[in-house]
Amino acid sequence: MASTKVQRVMTQPINLIFRFLQSKARIQIWLFEQKDLRIEGRIIGFDEYMNLVLDDAEEVNVKKKSRKTLGRILLKGDNITLMMNTGK
Repeated sequence: MASTKVQRVMTQPINLIFRFLQSKARIQIWLFEQKDLRIEGRIIGFDEYMNLVLDDAEEVNVKKKSRKTLGRILLKGDNITLMMNTGK
């Protein structure tokens, strides 16, 4: 009986950001020390410091359940706590 060994390869953060960029996925970003505010948008550029250029960006207020259109923005990497695909 052949045993199949699954090998997990570590994904570098920069590779995941590049994947979000290539797939034009809409992502949600949790902001550092801003638990009620999130940013949603599509990555159209980034650099080695994780500074992001987002298109169709929106500021999402979790507490008030409101959205504010921002358009194209530059988000500095030191403001980012978490990034995830919204599935949209």
